[in-house]
Amino acid sequence: MGLFDFIKGVGKKMKGGPSADEIRANIKKALGEYAKDVQVWYQDGTVQLGGEVESEAIRQKIILLAGNVNGVEKVNDDQLVVKAVEEAPAFTFYTIVSGDSLSKIAKKFYGNANDWPTLFEANKEVIENPDLIYPGQQIRVPAKPEA
Repeated sequence: MGLFDFIKGVGKKMKGGPSADEIRANIKKALGEYAKDVQVWYQDGTVQLGGEVESEAIRQKIILLAGNVNGVEKVNDDQLVVKAVEEAPAFTFYTIVSGDSLSKIAKKFYGNANDWPTLFEANKEVIENPDLIYPGQQIRVPAKPEA
């Protein structure tokens, strides 16, 4: 938990620029009932998240949904609590660079480009189409899939 950096000039564009209501609506649209207790505050490029969520994976997805918005440069999740006590899944946040594809990222992290569906599944709330990712976008990279 803490403060996460994002690239301010990239990400999903909100009508009239980012606002707490728009960011919360985007999170709720992507995660439905999993985000029902999430609060969002927005000021000067920083999103503050609060409330309770069911799992660490949901917390990570909320951070990415809030941060991958054009105009957001920081996300603070200090007030976002995971209800269930669980062993946190191993993951890495990765910032996409020019020339990346999910296959290239899978090859880099997993040693096999054909493991790209693992990346897509872990990020389907953030990546709507696996062929449409963009430089500056951040995604979750779960631990290497078991053979």
